[in-house]
Amino acid sequence: MNASELLVKCLEAEGVTHIFGIPGEENIDLLYALSNSSINFIPVRHEQGAAFMANAWGRLTGHPGVCLATLGPGATNLITGIADAYLDRSPVVAITGQLDLPKLHKESHQYVDIVSIFKPVTKWNARIERASVIPEIIRKAFRLSAVEKPGPTHIELPEDVAVENTSDTPIPPLKINYPEPEPSLIHNAVQAIKEATYPVILAGNSVLRGKASEILRQFVEKVRIPVAASFMGVGAIPADSEFFLSAYGLQLRDYVSCGFDRADLIIAVGYDPVECSAKYFNPNRDKKIIHIDFTPADVDAHYEAIELTGDIASTLRMLTEHADFQKDYVYDKKLKEIINFSFDFSSKGFPLKPLKIIREIRSSLGRDDILISDVGAHKIWIARFYPVYEPNTAIISNGYSSMGFALPSAITAKMLYPRKKILAVCGDGGFMMSAQEIETAVRLNLPIVCLILNDGGYGLIAWKQINKFGKEFGCRFGNPDFVKFAESFGAKGYRVKSEDELAPILKDALLQKAPAVIDCPVDYSENLKLTEALNKIICPV
Repeated sequence: MNASELLVKCLEAEGVTHIFGIPGEENIDLLYALSNSSINFIPVRHEQGAAFMANAWGRLTGHPGVCLATLGPGATNLITGIADAYLDRSPVVAITGQLDLPKLHKESHQYVDIVSIFKPVTKWNARIERASVIPEIIRKAFRLSAVEKPGPTHIELPEDVAVENTSDTPIPPLKINYPEPEPSLIHNAVQAIKEATYPVILAGNSVLRGKASEILRQFVEKVRIPVAASFMGVGAIPADSEFFLSAYGLQLRDYVSCGFDRADLIIAVGYDPVECSAKYFNPNRDKKIIHIDFTPADVDAHYEAIELTGDIASTLRMLTEHADFQKDYVYDKKLKEIINFSFDFSSKGFPLKPLKIIREIRSSLGRDDILISDVGAHKIWIARFYPVYEPNTAIISNGYSSMGFALPSAITAKMLYPRKKILAVCGDGGFMMSAQEIETAVRLNLPIVCLILNDGGYGLIAWKQINKFGKEFGCRFGNPDFVKFAESFGAKGYRVKSEDELAPILKDALLQKAPAVIDCPVDYSENLKLTEALNKIICPV
């Protein structure tokens, strides 16, 4: 067999079932090998979409998603999606083609140093320079991608190496195991929690990756400590739990910040600083912190912690077993009431207000259905106000925060969970950055729904400009007819024309057997009201 065939066999040994990508001249030998394998190759309409799809695959399954591109422009088109996976902690393996090795030392058509370009946004990347090293490189790429903190790796396969003969075989993958913390550290943490007057838990995205949501709930219910979640950690504990306060990270201040202000101990479970700096919840560096995660804490003057490093679920289980006390505070119940009702802005009128839209979305989806938010003003509203009840049912990019993320991710989610309703919520700006993937969804017969919140501009940036300068600039643009645009691809198109139409349109769209696009005008004047309310926060406790 040749090197391309060996590489495919290594991918099969890693459990790869799907690869997202675009064919190119420099990867045709690898594509031919894929055509004779058990792996499904999914052609997409832009390499960025392939990277986002692989990103969502890794995030939802915990197993690296795989994307494929050719050299030069094909490879560089992957970069945004790969960088998103890097800071959102999604395991991804990117494979790119390249010219023959003898051409790489001189100026050549379409040649740029892709390995160097990928270096800042990957955990590891390598060029395959001989067929015999393929089993080691593939095994290393998948292992490093999946091990905490997970992220993307990159492999480059030059044309001449791709056709080398070889008799090598794949290296079998091994399960990744994480240690448990030392019993003495568990004892110290239990004592710190027992002695604390106002402990608060901050749950981050590692809780979901570590499948530790259930044991976190058990720990919380036993010791009775309130919980806030990062934007990527929502679902770690159900939103209707009596101990759940809110998502944390709306702006520098929110009513949930009041809970952190009063706290003398913060138990950070799976917290990731890419979402929110520790200086926001420990500005005076006077709070005790317990760090529970797979990896040691980053060096941060505002985050000096008792570190319980190891498997999160095992750590929480040990804490639950050793905790012989309960804590319960009236202020938490008061604070939760304030968090839930302080921003009850008017939902009347057309175009629709953000909270009206969020309420209609929540009513249209079951607890296990999946919402995927793109990046824009709507992400702020969704992350803060959309109730999430189960892990991985609200997918939000909050590390790299790439526009264009939601639609490709929804395609992956529907492939993985065909019986669940999948709703991508995009701004009109973000939608147009991946709009071509509607064709991919139609071709694959994946009945996803894309809800476009249409304000004719980059609403999040306009919001920030008005807050800082009193006016917006450079944020307005024109849009196509989104209904006709969707229909031109073979999808179903809807337009919301009054405040009462969104609910029935959502219901109908989610029942379709084909992809659907909903054009929904949105009134973002509420953004400024939210800013004003946040600026007037007075902690009640």
